[in-house]
Amino acid sequence: MLKPVIRLAALACGLVLAACSRNDNPSDDAEGSAQYQAEIRWTSYGIPHVKAGDWGGLGYGFAYALATDGVCVYARDVAMVNGELSAHLGPGDGNFESDVFHRAIVTDEKLRHFAADQTEDMAEFSAGFVSGYNRYLEDHRGKLPASCNDASWVRPINVADVARVTVSIGTRYGLGQFQQDMTRAAPPGTPVASGDTRFDWPQGIGSNAIAVGRSASESGRGILLGNPHYPWHGSSRFHMIHTTIPGELDSMGAGLLATNFIGIGFNKDVAWTHTVSTALRFTVYELALNPDNPMQYRYADGMRDIQPVTIDVAVRNEGGSTQSRQHTVYMTHYGPLIASDQLPWTATSAYAIRDAVIDNTAGTATYMALNKARSVDDVEAAISLQGVYWTNTIAADRQGNAFYADISGTPNVDEVLLDRCSKSVEGIPSYVVVLDGSEPECEWKSDARSKVPGTLPAELMPRIKRDDYVTNSNDSYWLANPAAPLEGFSPIIGPERAERSLRTRAGLTLVREQLEKDGILSPAEIQQMLYSHRNYGAELLLDDVLEVCDSDDGADIAQSCVALSKWDRTANVESVGVPVWIEFWKAVSSTDGLYRIPFDPADPVDTPRGIATDKAEVRAAVRGALAKAQTVLIDAGIPLDAPWGQVQYAKRNGTNIPVPGAPGSSGMFSYIISRLSKGEGYTPIITGNSYIQVISWDDAGDLQSQGMLTYSQSPEPESPHYSDLTELYSRGEWIDFPFSEEEILADPNLRTLRLSGN
Repeated sequence: MLKPVIRLAALACGLVLAACSRNDNPSDDAEGSAQYQAEIRWTSYGIPHVKAGDWGGLGYGFAYALATDGVCVYARDVAMVNGELSAHLGPGDGNFESDVFHRAIVTDEKLRHFAADQTEDMAEFSAGFVSGYNRYLEDHRGKLPASCNDASWVRPINVADVARVTVSIGTRYGLGQFQQDMTRAAPPGTPVASGDTRFDWPQGIGSNAIAVGRSASESGRGILLGNPHYPWHGSSRFHMIHTTIPGELDSMGAGLLATNFIGIGFNKDVAWTHTVSTALRFTVYELALNPDNPMQYRYADGMRDIQPVTIDVAVRNEGGSTQSRQHTVYMTHYGPLIASDQLPWTATSAYAIRDAVIDNTAGTATYMALNKARSVDDVEAAISLQGVYWTNTIAADRQGNAFYADISGTPNVDEVLLDRCSKSVEGIPSYVVVLDGSEPECEWKSDARSKVPGTLPAELMPRIKRDDYVTNSNDSYWLANPAAPLEGFSPIIGPERAERSLRTRAGLTLVREQLEKDGILSPAEIQQMLYSHRNYGAELLLDDVLEVCDSDDGADIAQSCVALSKWDRTANVESVGVPVWIEFWKAVSSTDGLYRIPFDPADPVDTPRGIATDKAEVRAAVRGALAKAQTVLIDAGIPLDAPWGQVQYAKRNGTNIPVPGAPGSSGMFSYIISRLSKGEGYTPIITGNSYIQVISWDDAGDLQSQGMLTYSQSPEPESPHYSDLTELYSRGEWIDFPFSEEEILADPNLRTLRLSGN
């Protein structure tokens, strides 16, 4: 019982003090007697391999390695989750709303709940992480990257900070999307700012994954493509790392810069990845208010009070001093009230939001189990702990099994409850669930099998294990393998027998094409599926567009048509015509009756297809979209005949590095979202292909691991690993991931740091 007591005491120390007392000066600690000992070996491209004899030492080395590449990013997240952005950076740019949100939601009570549910190993890891991070700050005092070297928000951290960051991550794609709406909520008659509620995911968040089993694999072993589409900037960037405790843990992969664990990765026996799932993380509740008191809402036969919670936020003014600003948020038993132009707080109604992840503390246990997994069955058992918050899981193992599941934090709301309790609200997307908050029977259902109250237990969520393949590109579970559709699950997880995206169909088509050749897939063929940068949308539809071009040579579409006629239908850096297709597809894709052959649930991979050029209104829409694409690009100063790599690139220390890939909505499997900047092109890159891994095993069962980190290890221009991998990605190259001792020791750029401290 000693260690749990220490864990809670450490958290209490973090809640009370800025940092607990310790001595991290390496000169004061003899290596043999130091509490924390770790070895970090960096191989080519800045990949750290952290080895320690226990969990505390591993956390110590992990934090030091993470800070080496991302100290400024992590430090800013610490300020954010503590509600301190306004104090350091002023209240603009959403800082004040972020501060109010984090102070209201990531409370001390939540931290105590989180701490109580952590294993002893993870408590030791977190304590070591704190000391390792602070050791890095001490070792590099005055020598941090320019982006934060003099920043007031960089400080030593404590155990509570690590817990706050971890809890906050769970809110990002549920309740965390409604920060503006929480701060707008105010009783009727109170002046509030107008604004819309945004229910969609941040732009471009998604992923591709393919897992291949023994019957379709060249070696008879598993193959896994992990291809998350995540931001190229900020704390959701991936960072590669290898973690080892001899005899207990040996896993490699990547975690976000804001996390202290490997989220996507592999070991000698199994590889796993994630794709963002279609399951909802929240529901909105419509509250019927007391006509005599808008601070009460009806529940069953009685009234419940809306609870005001006043938050103090320190705000920096233009002169540099700070002053306290108070803001009140309003809580119900469902969760906080939100307000917007679509969801106003009136004299008769208001809207609350209930989040499925905010009280989930299983993340660390789940990912510890994933990192230790030895088969896809172990992967299934790990994610059934319910610590995967918003993603599908796809895995392959050395024995030749392929696995898919959407076991994620999802409200326990079935079709019967939806039919009985759903409310229609004008202006709200159809996929958003709004429930009647007045009736107890509209509460999320309880199931004793679920470790998180009100959420679906793992037993009721879709999964499939096969020996050929499974895949996912952010559509629902339905077609993980078209030969065995998954059906009969709650609509809140995702749609069945519904049209798939062009990107999903691209992935399924690429797999099918390879299997039709000789019935097997190799790792090299999986790599080529991504790096060919084929545009499935163009392969499917461009001929019909060119037919419209051939029948109409008007000047307002001439340049668009010439560029498209020269296009090789890929988004390689030398391809001509890519931006025309991107802008054309934005303009035409929502046209009613666009397709010649509509979606058929009996043929979901190959429908819809063909453009209905026999319809005058569709031809007019195609022509108008071509004209719009031409105008948009000319106005932006983009030559329509320029090679793609000249107009889409990453800027690195004065150099433009061409970046292949394009939006998935236009038909790309190789996914990149960039910003069209007038006079500059499609830059900066916003999100897309990021950490990529192709993991397999040879005939003998030995691990084969290759991959790429498209934007390189560090976001800091001073780093030697700011652009090295980006240059390789631009050229279509892969790197080997050194995993074994022999591979690490043979690396020509190996450097080693041995750390010890208390």
